[in-house]
Amino acid sequence: MKPPREEDANIFREAVKDAKPIKATNRVEPYRIPPSPRPAKREEDERAVLDELSRLAFDGSDDVEIEDDAMFLRPGLPRDILRKLRRTHWVIQEDLDLHGMTGDEAVAATARFLAGCKRAGLRCVRIVHGKGLRSHGREPVLKGRIRRQLTRRDEVLAFVEPRAIHGGSGAVVVLLEA
Repeated sequence: MKPPREEDANIFREAVKDAKPIKATNRVEPYRIPPSPRPAKREEDERAVLDELSRLAFDGSDDVEIEDDAMFLRPGLPRDILRKLRRTHWVIQEDLDLHGMTGDEAVAATARFLAGCKRAGLRCVRIVHGKGLRSHGREPVLKGRIRRQLTRRDEVLAFVEPRAIHGGSGAVVVLLEA
């Protein structure tokens, strides 16, 4: 870059000789509540624990069939809960879509999802596991694993296979403890 010529500098000074500094505005920025800090390390630790637990507890070696995997009701609860849950008596507050995940990824994602729902105080959620139409042999891989996992979770009171408009046999609507 060339240094400015003296003539150019004089032209500039002449052009700005009447310029005055802008007065400071008499405005104050409004107070904004800063966002609350996220416990990033705690969330990371919880994810690691849930991943490890899901790997240990649901390693795929358990191939026990659930007799009727379309529904589950925790012992001691009235059976009309299943009817109400199937008819979406409770509003579905959150969804989890497991399409495209492997079995281990889906189990870990479901564990994280349920833990988050419990922390948030959610009551009714839907987990979409798919029907297995694109899997090997066109058999549902995630359906059985996810439903077995749900029967082992203490916070799960009941689950049903919803009506077709809510996912049919490719999903499950879960009622959680309040």
